[in-house]
Amino acid sequence: MRRRSQAHGPLERHARATLRDAARNSARIERACAGALASAAEALIACLENGGTVFFCGNGGSAADAQHLACELAGRYLVDRPALAAVALTTNSSSLTAIGNDFGYDAVFARQLEGLGAPGDVLVAITTSGRSASVLNAVHAAHACGMTVIGFTGAKGRGFASQCDLALVAPGAITPRIQEAHITLGHTLCELVERAMFERKKAARRPARR
Repeated sequence: MRRRSQAHGPLERHARATLRDAARNSARIERACAGALASAAEALIACLENGGTVFFCGNGGSAADAQHLACELAGRYLVDRPALAAVALTTNSSSLTAIGNDFGYDAVFARQLEGLGAPGDVLVAITTSGRSASVLNAVHAAHACGMTVIGFTGAKGRGFASQCDLALVAPGAITPRIQEAHITLGHTLCELVERAMFERKKAARRPARR
């Protein structure tokens, strides 16, 4: 049987310190992002109610977030309801490798949007640093297609944020804290969209009381 680690040993102390840091950072998200988050939800709702598609992109951990959030909309988040049109541009390995090989990696998302994007669609572009060339190029391609761009970034990405129509700038100076904020913001965005679109429709179908 494995011996239990010493109570309050160095690993536990480090775990507690890291969790406290994450909790403090999470507490700052409401002050930093609530207004922008509501505006982002309004943009997604307008897009989806008008038959548009929400595209997501990012690299590394942000690619995982892009795929996670796209599936929350395409499948469901909390409410049983019809599917929503959401696509992660990170998932088609043939497109990624062909475009990367023929045009360079910096074009992997932009090139897809040139073929798939349409006016009224939304791009959710995720970069913790604000310096990912592939994501920046996707922003430019989305605007050329007449799309709205919602950026997710960190405090050092304010230059990137200024190129987006709406931006969620997560508090925190290090990548893990920014990524933790991004998934919290993304989950909240999905919840706002789902509840607004489907609870509102349910209320509209409810017969009026006499």
